[in-house]
Amino acid sequence: MSLTRTIYLLDPKKLSPETIAVTFAKTSRSPQSFIEIANELSEEKSADFNEKWVVGYGHSSVAEHAVLHIAVENVSRLAIECLESNRLASYTEKSSRYQVWGTEHFYQPEEFSGRAQEKLYAETCQRLFVNYEKAVSVVQAYLEKTFAQHENESAGAFKTRLRTQCMDACRYYLPAGALANLGMTINARALEHAICKMLSHPLGEVRRIGLEIKQVARENVPTLVKYADRNECDVQTMRDLIEFGNNLELTGAQDEDWLSVVEADQHGEERILAALLVRFGESSFRQAFDAVLRLPPAEKSKLAGYFLSRLGEHDIPLRELEYAGIMVDLVLDQGAYFELKRHRMMTQTPQRFSARLGYAIPRLLDEAGLREEFCADMREAARVYAELAQVDAEAAAYVLPNAFNRRVLLEMNLRSARHFIKLRSAPNAHFAIRRVAQRLADEVRARYPLFAEYFAPDNHEDWKTLTNEFFATLE
Repeated sequence: MSLTRTIYLLDPKKLSPETIAVTFAKTSRSPQSFIEIANELSEEKSADFNEKWVVGYGHSSVAEHAVLHIAVENVSRLAIECLESNRLASYTEKSSRYQVWGTEHFYQPEEFSGRAQEKLYAETCQRLFVNYEKAVSVVQAYLEKTFAQHENESAGAFKTRLRTQCMDACRYYLPAGALANLGMTINARALEHAICKMLSHPLGEVRRIGLEIKQVARENVPTLVKYADRNECDVQTMRDLIEFGNNLELTGAQDEDWLSVVEADQHGEERILAALLVRFGESSFRQAFDAVLRLPPAEKSKLAGYFLSRLGEHDIPLRELEYAGIMVDLVLDQGAYFELKRHRMMTQTPQRFSARLGYAIPRLLDEAGLREEFCADMREAARVYAELAQVDAEAAAYVLPNAFNRRVLLEMNLRSARHFIKLRSAPNAHFAIRRVAQRLADEVRARYPLFAEYFAPDNHEDWKTLTNEFFATLE
């Protein structure tokens, strides 16, 4: 047995995902090299191993070594929400900034099949897509007439800049039923959980996607996902909580402020600094915490500087920044939520998408002369939503455009908050999510003043200027 350090890849072209998973699992009890273990395995032996140890004895971590790349095409953006709610996976999806939808590119929900609402839904979606296509042309022409090419800006860059501005405004027409493609990379353990969630989902489309993903996955990991099934506990919990909430007769009235802080840690900064002293010292946390509390402000600031001031553009803070956080109640438009949901290291509780919280009007549509038509479309979508909701409140959301607002409860640690603020306040981010990032930065910095300078967003704008510059109104 060689004692020379060796690093190599197990080739997924030669070994199945289940065989790779078993190869890694067996190293805990075998002195052989990984390649020697793999050469002794067959797909049948791998399946038997997984049946015994992963399924039978619950050693689920083995399944994390089996990784799949799943292509999901022509599913609704509403369904994608469920797919992307799985934290331990990676996703890439069709972009509303770089692609244009055709007038027939929307999902037809089975919940309305054979009912009068089926035709109503289809007609409303077609109206939205037709006017979306019209808006793309009108806004593009308006921008070309209104905006000049920057000095030293190439013709291609100028065209791209105007195109981005156009699509960022026109996406507000797109309904949640719009079809999109999604690439997903996920390990088999997380996939089993994802399939169970999909099979337990209230939307028929999502349940069918879950079945199809399970069928496709079993071609590569036949043992590791074969027992993934509908979770009756989750289904009944959802039903009971909906009924309980309805019985409380909560008004659901819109709050005066679109972002409100629910909770922040009173001594979060001191807890983080104390955790750093535990990591790099020899004291207990209580000893370190009491010592930090006694420090004068200048010494706390020095300690925070050691921790954060050297961070470069691509550096990631030490994990101790996770020992404090913030919880917010947020209302934002559905287009912005679609970007927010990708930040899965925070805890997100999205409310069911509805027309109750009104809709946003992009200023560019107003300036291009489309406000009246856009508002008429949004009012019609809200009316149709109300009629569809009488049949199925979950499926009714398919008809709602990105313009409509949605409530999300968020809780994140400061490490996650810093990443979100840095990424989403950048000039190339969509203006709706920049507005959220700027506001969140204000709230974090107000509650963690010792760390404030390290949570500075892109400083060429703030959330109020963003609101005034990019929204005609926020209804």
